[in-house]
Amino acid sequence: MRNYAIAAIPADGIGPEVISAGLQALETLARRSGEFQLTVETFPWGSDYYKEHGVLMPADGLERLKAFDAIYFGAVGAPDVPDHVTLWGLRLPICQGFDQYANVRPTRILPGVTPPLRDCGPGDLDWVIVRENSEGEYAGHGGRAHRGLPEEVATETAIFTRVGVTRIMRYAFRLAQARPRKLLTVVTKSNAQRFGMVMWDEIAAEVSKEFPDVTWDKMLVDAMTMRMVLKPQSIDTVVATNLHADILSDLAAALAGSLGVAPTGNIDPERRFPSMFEPIHGSAFDITGKGIANPIATFWSGAQMLEHLGEAEAAKRLMRAVEKVSGSGLVTPDLGGSATTQQVTDAVCEAIRAENL
Repeated sequence: MRNYAIAAIPADGIGPEVISAGLQALETLARRSGEFQLTVETFPWGSDYYKEHGVLMPADGLERLKAFDAIYFGAVGAPDVPDHVTLWGLRLPICQGFDQYANVRPTRILPGVTPPLRDCGPGDLDWVIVRENSEGEYAGHGGRAHRGLPEEVATETAIFTRVGVTRIMRYAFRLAQARPRKLLTVVTKSNAQRFGMVMWDEIAAEVSKEFPDVTWDKMLVDAMTMRMVLKPQSIDTVVATNLHADILSDLAAALAGSLGVAPTGNIDPERRFPSMFEPIHGSAFDITGKGIANPIATFWSGAQMLEHLGEAEAAKRLMRAVEKVSGSGLVTPDLGGSATTQQVTDAVCEAIRAENL
């Protein structure tokens, strides 16, 4: 039997609720399959850990995580801890420390979900957004001087390297090549950002020559937001910078019905380190403890994790179960329903157990 070591980091807000739901579904899948099992270790890192220890994870955190096959992450952030402290104290050190340079965010309209777009239903919106996840606008370079004085200055330097841009372009072209439509949109802002983004465009054109069967186009990020709303059927695979894809993927999730259905894989394609899988909805303290957090994004992230681990059939089975439950109308309040997190989780687990294939 194949065994996978999973590091669970539930962290903050609704993170523990949805990670618990996700692990319940994954364990049900493993038992249903009989061909693999998951050995899960949970780490108590996050904002509460920070309040007690002054750091969001211990100094040897990355070294401890190296032993795992994958990381299942909940959400980080708390109302009484500055956002930049939580983000740079936990999630980004993992992403950057393990060079998880490909952030992959699939989006599609699930059965039973009514999206905000008129005349747009399942099949009309089926995208994958590839986000450069190691440099760009979130490289962490810059600083502040003369704090508190009238002449105070803050700099935030975006870093674009040839190796970083080339590898994310190649990853996106390969992904587009593997999808039925073989269509890629390269998002840019090279009209205003004339150095890093011009290099981004040039490298896209260079890499495209390696993939003659992929049709690709280039679009300014502001125009891309309009295209996502007005012509969703024209989009398939998208690649964008760290900042641009961060924003566009949230828009994509909203257009598909809710942030509660949007998954993420932070991937090290070379598999030197564990990759990390997480819902994108954040810690959502406004609904923490109410038992109504949508677990679908965490299920979908779990499916991405299984696929990355080589368990493609189990990943498909999980998504079939999710689509069966959402199609039945059993959904949480963010999707217009009244179901609880546990009710949706139990229904998905039952769909997994009942499937006869």
